Amino acid sequence: MTYSVAVSGASGYAGGEILRLLADHPDIEIRTVTAYSNAGQPLVDHQPHLRSLAHLTLQDTTPEILSGHDIVFLALPHGQSGQYTDALGDAPLVIDAGADHRLTSASAWDAFYGGAFHEPWTYGVPELLVGGVKQREHLREATRIAAPGCNASTVSLSLAPGVAAGVIDPSDIVSVLAVGPSGAGKSLKTNLLGSEILGTANPYAVGGTHRHIPEVRQALAAASGIDADGIRISFTPVLVPMSRGILATSTAPIVEGATDAQIRDAWQSAYGDETFVQLLPEGRFPRTADVLGANTALIGLAIDRGANRVTVVTAVDNLVKGTAGAAIQSMNIALGLPEARALSVNGVAP
Repeated sequence: MTYSVAVSGASGYAGGEILRLLADHPDIEIRTVTAYSNAGQPLVDHQPHLRSLAHLTLQDTTPEILSGHDIVFLALPHGQSGQYTDALGDAPLVIDAGADHRLTSASAWDAFYGGAFHEPWTYGVPELLVGGVKQREHLREATRIAAPGCNASTVSLSLAPGVAAGVIDPSDIVSVLAVGPSGAGKSLKTNLLGSEILGTANPYAVGGTHRHIPEVRQALAAASGIDADGIRISFTPVLVPMSRGILATSTAPIVEGATDAQIRDAWQSAYGDETFVQLLPEGRFPRTADVLGANTALIGLAIDRGANRVTVVTAVDNLVKGTAGAAIQSMNIALGLPEARALSVNGVAP
């Protein structure tokens, strides 16, 4: 069976990456691409690397144009998806790459986003532990999927095994992330100009203000059964001069009595059979270059007995495993297709 697809926000980074991956999917026909200010222009004027889709023209983003497809991807700025999802009730499968349907708490939405709160959808991180099973079990036959925030899913995948196994204390988590500017989208912003980011590293959303914090707390609470109020995290992203990538370094205290073997086994048990989330051998740590273009999260684990903390270093491509790859992996599961179809574990080097 071939599924017809519409992709909104197709002129942006997330929309473009969804299209790049879907272009090689044998079960997908990309029928419609939409945009806002770029409507009426050829797709390749804005995504010149997508040569196989040169025949497509960007249309207006309206419920009428998006409807009538088997699958609709929404790659819109936060707060803008809800107006369309409310009108797409008849669409068999809708996947939102924005934040509108990620959070289960209306108060958390109000505190970090504001505006209309929309119902939470099935969270699109298949490997995440949720109540003793993997999230992929909840994705099977799902019809509404919320793709994750790239920083949030990276930190959640980093720490969920230890929290779920009870070997680390989730009340004192510290995460510092080196991130590329593509995670901020394609809109022109002065702080993302080449002259502003080249040769420097710039922290942002410091002091508990980053919008992905409640998403991390929600995911770790679901993994452990602990109330989200018991998950405390200091979360500091740092903008660095690489177009793609996240390198997240997260630490948490070791629970009294947990042995080194028990700690490492928590991550090995969680990810030992996974294709796209891989625990590296002891003493090895990933680079963002190793996951460029791949739907892979590589994890390095260190046990720091001097500080009595576990350190987890995780690398992802924010546009693939962090966004588009997670969305398509979740789509494959929901449709009963091979989970890895059109997705690669191999990065691009050099």
